[in-house]
Amino acid sequence: MHYDCSMGALLDLRNLQVRFGAAEAVRGIDLRIEEGEVLGLVGESGSGKSATALAILGLLGTAARVSGQILWQGRAGAIDLLQQPTGLIRRLRGRDIAMIFQEPMTALNPAMTIGRQVAEGFEAHTPSWTGREARRQAIAALEAVAIPDAALRYGDYPHQFSGGQRQRILIAMALINKPRLLIADEPTTALDVTVQAQVLELLKDLQNRYGLAVLFISHDLAVVGQMASRIGVMRAGQVVETGPCQMLLTKPEHPYTRSLLASVPTLRTDRSRPLARVGDGHAHPA
Repeated sequence: MHYDCSMGALLDLRNLQVRFGAAEAVRGIDLRIEEGEVLGLVGESGSGKSATALAILGLLGTAARVSGQILWQGRAGAIDLLQQPTGLIRRLRGRDIAMIFQEPMTALNPAMTIGRQVAEGFEAHTPSWTGREARRQAIAALEAVAIPDAALRYGDYPHQFSGGQRQRILIAMALINKPRLLIADEPTTALDVTVQAQVLELLKDLQNRYGLAVLFISHDLAVVGQMASRIGVMRAGQVVETGPCQMLLTKPEHPYTRSLLASVPTLRTDRSRPLARVGDGHAHPA
């Protein structure tokens, strides 16, 4: 069965709900991502951002109850991913929709070389290709994310790379099949500020080069402001506000969005006072 996806939308979430027993992690959200756009999704820890991303990929497991619609604009028209067989979701996952996880040392297999881990994603979706071609594609992906001497380091293990390089390897794994949608879940949280800036520049360059749509998840409004053209703000499992990046950051309408922005320390913040905490309508001293 095919559905009427919103015009131009690559992914269209409609009344998406995620429950773990009696707990509602996501409470009936509507969210859409256009072809080639970067949508930022921000909110506090526990607001439902990662649960939303994992629901899209079908990675929440049997403990979760997911309802609503996740409409994906496939090649033959829009389909509801929640109504598709597991085999089809597996074919989409890593090929058409890919994800960069937050912590590279837990996402990478410490007992497998990084070259094999990158090549594995290519082989999973193109089994007819030879191992030599998979190696060539993996090296090209590693070069695309600026891993020095990629061919020579193909046989190295994750612990032989820095944190920033490991994050680049995860990006190479996600992009090797040239997906249409990239989900980046807090991809710079574990990095220091300098390396974070380098990874953000890399992601922007790759997004422009390949024309990717990106769902960029973060609790950091400053980071999202550098990446996104549009922002959705989540609170307690709901999307409370969406809008163009610049407008939302300078003229937020929802009290919670204003509170988030007010809680961000700046160079003008009075360091003699406690840091602000997020409240219902404004930032309060912690």
